[in-house]
Amino acid sequence: MSQEKSAEDFRDLLWRDVEKLRGSVDVAQYKELVLGLVFLKHVTSVFNERQRKLGEALRSNAALEEQTAELLGDPAQYPVWVPQDAYWSWIEANSRNENAGRVLDTAMDAIMRANPSLAGAPPKIFDRAGIDQNQLASLVDLFHHASYDSTWGSKLYEYLLDAFAHMEGKRGGEFHTPQSVTQLVLDMLEPYQGRVYDPMCGSANMLVQAASSHRSRLSVYGQEHNERTWLLAKMNLLIHGIDGHLSDRWADTLTADQHPRLQADFVLAHPPFNISDWPRDASDPRWVYGVPPAHNANYAWLQHVISKLAPTGTAAVILANGSLHSRHKAEAEIRRAMVEADLVACIAALPPRLFPSTDIPACLWILDKDKSSRRNQILFIDAHKMGEMVRKAERVLTDADLANISGAYRAWRESEQPYTNQPEFCYSAPLEAVRANDYTLIPALYVTPAPPPPNLMQDLYAIFDGHDFPPQSTADTTPSNESAITSAPDSNN
Repeated sequence: MSQEKSAEDFRDLLWRDVEKLRGSVDVAQYKELVLGLVFLKHVTSVFNERQRKLGEALRSNAALEEQTAELLGDPAQYPVWVPQDAYWSWIEANSRNENAGRVLDTAMDAIMRANPSLAGAPPKIFDRAGIDQNQLASLVDLFHHASYDSTWGSKLYEYLLDAFAHMEGKRGGEFHTPQSVTQLVLDMLEPYQGRVYDPMCGSANMLVQAASSHRSRLSVYGQEHNERTWLLAKMNLLIHGIDGHLSDRWADTLTADQHPRLQADFVLAHPPFNISDWPRDASDPRWVYGVPPAHNANYAWLQHVISKLAPTGTAAVILANGSLHSRHKAEAEIRRAMVEADLVACIAALPPRLFPSTDIPACLWILDKDKSSRRNQILFIDAHKMGEMVRKAERVLTDADLANISGAYRAWRESEQPYTNQPEFCYSAPLEAVRANDYTLIPALYVTPAPPPPNLMQDLYAIFDGHDFPPQSTADTTPSNESAITSAPDSNN
């Protein structure tokens, strides 16, 4: 291959190679391999470009040869330090046939050991059973001839994360939050200054989206329990130029918190729904509002998030709908205690099929340690009819949907903006109403239904015949507790 490929041509060629392997190679394995190559190509390209510009600047200032060599060899001068045995030229020259995997793993290990932000021994990605080393060598050649720059590298990584999540289906949701859902969380919380934390960060896409345009004002923290996804998250942050704190090892957040003293200004969380048989410690100090049941970890995640909030911190937690109305004694008591502590700011019912990884209906909890302008009130948003289908089994929230949902919440939260309840969409409920509904938090219980349509036929008769018909009886359209609960599938029990 002698001709350089444009960014679009290369992306299409690369994805065609991925599609060819469907069914013959485990998608998760190939995902790591391709994303690992993007990472290696990206960091070496950035390193080479920085080295070239630094050398030109030193020579233009007539720096001494010894001083130039010293600065060019100083890791502090580079966003990522690349040792010689990880140079792309070395990788390309040595990745021949059966050697490709070993060479690439050596390069990855060298880069991670040379950069504190990547601390932690990486798992083997390339030199593994089941990976065709000749095909891997061909991929290296494909990357070698790509026209590459640092901006394209970060965009390609994002594209591939999303594409692999869709290819993996239910398994893909374990490491990736859909873009429109991420955008909703960011639009509502506006986490653009301070400390932001994701306790189950997956590939770190929510952290990346939060910090990409505000990296100088944000400190990024996260934790991931899966070793291989932890590596993808580290690479994702670095490829976007974000200095994140994901700890030196992967670990289960509920049993081995890696940031025990962290007090975050914002928490963004999309934990797995309805984890059962999780290793519960009843004496854990995080269970301030009650010990979560062993059969479901939803309320463990909520209380972990609360434990991480600074005194004025806010959080967005994506959970299964069952968390809103579970009648399990322990969960109902925790929910009551959280509401009485005035920690719940907003509950939004989300539309179905937003998550390719699950058919379980989902909701968004907004928790707030300081509801100074909305004491003893909860905003309920019913967005379950929003969004548009973009694939056979996938829905996305449109820009208009995002603006409506986040706009309602911000108007409610910020007293200087006018807020009004809207039929079929949002309602600010006083604490007394929530108590009356036994602390059930289904938005349909509170959001006012639309008024019944006018009886047009009756009006026409009255106009043309001069007759006035007696009013028809209308049933109360306000949903009862039981009907609203029945309409919200309980995936919690």
